[in-house]
Amino acid sequence: MLGSIPILSLIAFSPLLGVLILLFIRGDKGSLIKTIAIATTLIPLILAAWLYSDYNYQGDPLQYKEQLDWIKVPLNHEGIQQLTSYFFEFKYSMAVDGLSLPLVFLTAFVSTMAALASVYIKKRWKTFYILFLLLETGMFGVFMAQDLFLFFIFFEITLVPMFFLIGIWGYMNREQAANRFLLYNGLGSAVMLIAFLILVSTAGFSQVQSQTEAIVFYSGDIHTIAYNLLQDAQAYVNQEGTPFFLSSAMKWTVFIMLLVAFGIKLPIFPFHTWMLKVHTEAPPSVVMIHSGILLKMGAYGLIRFGIMFFPAEAKQWAWMLALLGVINIVYGAILAIVQKDFKLVLAYSSISHMGIVLLGIAAFNISGLQGAVFQLISHGLISALMFLLVGSIYERTQTTDLDRLGGLAAKVPFISGILLIAGMASLGLPGLSGFISEFLAFLGLFETHKVYTIIGTLGIILAAVYVLRGVLNITFGPLEQRLQTQGMRDARLIEAIPMIALVAFILLLGVFPSALSQPLQQTIGSFDQLIQSVAGKIGG
Repeated sequence: MLGSIPILSLIAFSPLLGVLILLFIRGDKGSLIKTIAIATTLIPLILAAWLYSDYNYQGDPLQYKEQLDWIKVPLNHEGIQQLTSYFFEFKYSMAVDGLSLPLVFLTAFVSTMAALASVYIKKRWKTFYILFLLLETGMFGVFMAQDLFLFFIFFEITLVPMFFLIGIWGYMNREQAANRFLLYNGLGSAVMLIAFLILVSTAGFSQVQSQTEAIVFYSGDIHTIAYNLLQDAQAYVNQEGTPFFLSSAMKWTVFIMLLVAFGIKLPIFPFHTWMLKVHTEAPPSVVMIHSGILLKMGAYGLIRFGIMFFPAEAKQWAWMLALLGVINIVYGAILAIVQKDFKLVLAYSSISHMGIVLLGIAAFNISGLQGAVFQLISHGLISALMFLLVGSIYERTQTTDLDRLGGLAAKVPFISGILLIAGMASLGLPGLSGFISEFLAFLGLFETHKVYTIIGTLGIILAAVYVLRGVLNITFGPLEQRLQTQGMRDARLIEAIPMIALVAFILLLGVFPSALSQPLQQTIGSFDQLIQSVAGKIGG
């Protein structure tokens, strides 16, 4: 049914409708601006839910394809055959599969929850929500794009609004955090662009024969590039003397470039310091987006391009991915234990949990890859809920210092109860989404790297320590004197709605994981077949 309408474009660009409306609203109409912005985020959420329910689990993994001719640039004929025409070709190409579909829905869902949480923003509402909606469009495009050039454009679109959202509406050191965010992510984007240009001008090759001449295209089509890279028998790839030859050494170079580019975004140690600044200085609603969705773009790119394009290289470096994952887990967990600012506890927790994603990828089997994707979705929900709670607590106490918080269970029992549920999900309590993702990732890794698995499980134990320490310090103990005489209201309706919604999805994935595993089966299954075939060629 949805195949007859451009559903993906409607999801991706519907936030721009809100931008257009907001441009004609006076900046001092705060309530109207917030209402329009929140209502706008509901449009892609409804469409994404419809898309998720309509997805055919038994059909072609790549569905709802949209493709239009976009950019076609003729290349110089000098020094090459005159009977052959050469072009750079980039298409507006969108589609979703079992990997990107859950991330599209996560983006829509968390964006709506973050829009509700943005009621705490107290200045320049119009500019804030315009940038917020532009950011949402960029995130949708990243997960739907099927052309490297289109992917890169959407990826860059997310950087600009995020820079201003941090730098204008953040806390005391917001400008330093925004500059560090732009510097690290800009460097990552530059590395990614160089890698993409190499791929387009080599493995992006395709040829069409007309009656008078041969027409050669160098495109950014993801599936053309993947096919050319992976088909050893392909006549036009991996043969010296051709203008599109990609040597083994160059393959390794591009793979490492992609690992660095998306590793900065994930982030992988030691490229994590910028993320700590963002988590502590950006407003909580913006951190909900950053931690809940933007970090997942790094893992998505690593899976989509690192494994899909270079499975042999990634297989040989699986031990390195596992090592980096273990470092992320243990390093993040140990430092989370000693932090006194709850925002930093959650920041280091995110580093630790992203390590689990790396372990799942490094497993190179279907269980591990499923665990990695489950972790992306689960952590997106849990971290969004955690920073929603951080915003609510800060609004009432004007602090996130654990030494100054305590006894809030008596004052705000609903918020404290939700905080406990979020903490239990973060440490992987059975029945909640965190347990499923961690179990699958470690189960997959145990088949291939037992030592790394044993070391990595220390992160689960340490997670219980820092999570329970943070939750207990906030909810129990003595209440600070200044808060005892202060009237403190429990969660308002506009806060309670996103809290309840996020908890509901965390519970849903915990007790009914097939809601996510069904769309994953086709795509992850094809990745697994690819990995197994490569493993056979390189000796396992």
